[in-house]
Amino acid sequence: MERRELLMGGAALATAAFANLGLAAGQGEQHKHEEHEHEEHDEHMHHSSGKYKALVNSAADCVHIGEECLNHCLTMLSTGDKELGECSKSVNQLLATCDALMKLAAQESVYTPKMAALAGQVCKDCEAECRKHEKKHGLCKACADSCAACYKECQKVSA
Repeated sequence: MERRELLMGGAALATAAFANLGLAAGQGEQHKHEEHEHEEHDEHMHHSSGKYKALVNSAADCVHIGEECLNHCLTMLSTGDKELGECSKSVNQLLATCDALMKLAAQESVYTPKMAALAGQVCKDCEAECRKHEKKHGLCKACADSCAACYKECQKVSA
């Protein structure tokens, strides 16, 4: 009887293991599907259509490049190099502002012109700070350039 019970227990264990594998595979496929939907959403946000298309796209560029710039600043700060301290503050403010601008403009919100006026000033200030470091840090130049482009778009819509 012990042998029979052992075989039955082993079969039950194998069945449970295969069931869990199937469940895990299903969850993996669901996760891949969700990631694909997220990528499509990001692409649609970046390639907006509508009343404020250029503004949404330039704000999205500022956010994307600004995230990379902020990461670079924080990396430098973590090594004890304080040269980019003010730059990191400026970029952090830019990120919050341009993210809000991008969302409002994508929704064609009535607040977009007022937000564009504020964001334009933040972009102008961030550009000035990043220009101080553009010869030494490529990401600072890229951030300054994206700020300048967003500033121009903000000027077209601001109240």
